[in-house]
Amino acid sequence: MGRKAELPDDYVPALGFSWLTSIYDPVVQLTTRDTLVKRSLIEQAGFVDGMKVLDLASGTGTLSIMIKQSISSVDVTGVDGDPKILEIAQAKAREANVRVAFDNAMATSLPYPDSHFNRVVSTLFFHHLNRSAKSQALSEVFRVVKPGGRLIVGDWGKPTGLLMRLLFYPIQWLDGFETTRDNVEGRLPGMIEDAGFVDVQTLKSINTVFGTLALYSAAKHDPFATP
Repeated sequence: MGRKAELPDDYVPALGFSWLTSIYDPVVQLTTRDTLVKRSLIEQAGFVDGMKVLDLASGTGTLSIMIKQSISSVDVTGVDGDPKILEIAQAKAREANVRVAFDNAMATSLPYPDSHFNRVVSTLFFHHLNRSAKSQALSEVFRVVKPGGRLIVGDWGKPTGLLMRLLFYPIQWLDGFETTRDNVEGRLPGMIEDAGFVDVQTLKSINTVFGTLALYSAAKHDPFATP
């Protein structure tokens, strides 16, 4: 797994508290329609043989493993700042008998060369970051994506109605009102565009018991692509 990332003082672990990390998978599955979100993301990503894929803030590795199981010829790397959760991810990958590389690093300082990945995917991550960190992470993602590559994000989005807005308050209490504000106010697509991405789209909105999850897609312009 390599060198451990140094966690900042304001680092927010899965479910808000380190002691909840061990039950992350069942809680997320029960409350966020996790399988539907991840399957939808995989369908929209357009993976093909030989692609290099980065699962940003891969957590317990569920999405990384699902991608590898759906198309075994892609090269999947998961990266996360929490070494404890990466131990869970590695154990799950071994149990599933799939090969995924898991790296310990922060999203704001990715240990990869420029234009390295065809796809960067991420679920339930950006709402953990304050606005400055969101921008830094998106800039890093833009740097490591190849021209013509894409970013696909599943995260909390603008509520589809009053009920969804009210249901989101427990998430804001758990993960912080400052970090979740941009998500619930629908600012994430604009921030993705500000990082340099084009063709930013909201592909789908999925209502859950804790509010609305949105699926976003964006591309890195390829100046040499055929019009």
